[in-house]
Amino acid sequence: MSDRPRILVTEKIAEGGIEVLRQIGDVDVELEWSKEDLADRIAPYDALVVRSATKVTAELIERAENLRVVGRAGTGVDNVDVEAATGRGIIVVNAAGSNAVSAAEHAIALLLAQARNIPQAHMSLVAGKWERARFGGIEVTGKTLGVIGFGNIGQMVAERALGLSMRVVAYDPFVAEARYREMGVEKVETLEEIYGASDFISIHVASTPETRGFINAEAIEAMKPGVRIINDARGDLIDEAALVAGVLSGKVGGAAIDVFPEEPTTESPFFGVDGIIVTPHLGASTAEAQDRAGTAVAEQVVAALTGGVVTSAVNIPAVSPETMATLGPFLPLAGHLGRLAAGIAGGIDERIEVLCEGDLAEHDTRLITTAVLVGALSGNMVEPVNMVNAQGIARARGIEWSESASPRSRDYTNRVTVSIGGVSVSGTTVGNTSRPRLVEVLGQPIELELARHVGILRYPDVPGIVGKIGTTMASENINIASMAVARSTEDGLATMAVTVDSPVPPAAVDTIAGSCSASACFVTLDI
Repeated sequence: MSDRPRILVTEKIAEGGIEVLRQIGDVDVELEWSKEDLADRIAPYDALVVRSATKVTAELIERAENLRVVGRAGTGVDNVDVEAATGRGIIVVNAAGSNAVSAAEHAIALLLAQARNIPQAHMSLVAGKWERARFGGIEVTGKTLGVIGFGNIGQMVAERALGLSMRVVAYDPFVAEARYREMGVEKVETLEEIYGASDFISIHVASTPETRGFINAEAIEAMKPGVRIINDARGDLIDEAALVAGVLSGKVGGAAIDVFPEEPTTESPFFGVDGIIVTPHLGASTAEAQDRAGTAVAEQVVAALTGGVVTSAVNIPAVSPETMATLGPFLPLAGHLGRLAAGIAGGIDERIEVLCEGDLAEHDTRLITTAVLVGALSGNMVEPVNMVNAQGIARARGIEWSESASPRSRDYTNRVTVSIGGVSVSGTTVGNTSRPRLVEVLGQPIELELARHVGILRYPDVPGIVGKIGTTMASENINIASMAVARSTEDGLATMAVTVDSPVPPAAVDTIAGSCSASACFVTLDI
């Protein structure tokens, strides 16, 4: 019997990727298997390579007795039950970044097509009409492109726009200022600055509770008259009705859309609207991107099977059982603290500091630092952030980090502190289930068990404010689940931490802050 691993490929990938797999294993390419066939035949295989059609469910994973790695030839893993795979010790890898160039180029293609009315002119001409006057466009030279989300793809779009002699401004509080300077891109501090300055706006952010529908009627009202909006990131970032209304009113000069809230779709409010051009999610649909995805995922599968360095795993990399027994319960806490600190700070100002105190100091705490990076960056990048790629993503954005450890912990057996831009938060775990608990915010002691939706408020320490905050939240239909308050004798400000039952819309946050002369931040954690 062969000692070579058995590898199953259920969807078409680049032939170069198949050859990479064949160098180390026996590869079966089965493109016609049904879901039932796959479940019945998966047991002997060590590796499974899919794209998007194959659903790697918990039930399938349960039947995959020998499976060691699942490879997804694409940037996401939405069709893989990562939690079930992790529970079985199966590594899940993807082809992170393989479509970045194609997505950036498509954004530029959409921008130019929108500026020159190319799709409309084509359809008119092949329909037998010669309408030069109708389809006159605008030049992009000298125009301002606003890039929302300055990660890998956003930076590639900016680079190409600069080559077209455009002025580029960008908004992303999670990218260091030095990176903007290196590229010759102007950094702005608020979305409102993007809206007011831009002739074109290109969106490159992840879909999160904070970003879904953020291009809405209010945002469009703040934009320059005649602005043109490009979106090949995520379909639910734009309020469809608001954009259609903006185009019909003339406030928005046009839009180019590659992504939709539900896909595939053959019905959309955008269809048939003069001035809106659409494509069926073609951002990654180039031969080169597909070749890169197939080859990249094959290389990752080979690394996972042969003990090599896996750089695109989406679940936690292996560590010794002894180390994981101590550090494991603190990894979720570290991620929550990173997300919370970044939220309060309004971004990352080039540096993240992590302090581990107590028994944690006896171990290699780099894993905890990585978990902090994942939390701080997650939800603010187009590309998925995980325990393996977090450091690379942070490094590409000019973000530095440091870690320190002390065997002595104040008041607690173990304690993790995260500092970003003058904001510090500390936490520990409690109980047999290691529930994450906040123990300090902005230098003030606060005891609060963390939940999915957390708010931090700073307000004048005078009578009546706590009640006013509660009343204002109630008026906004926000139900408070728990609350803790810390008082300061130095600056006259108190700090409140609350957990609430649902996400708090930005407008409600502004109302709460305004009614109480407070600063307010609400963050959604992965709990």
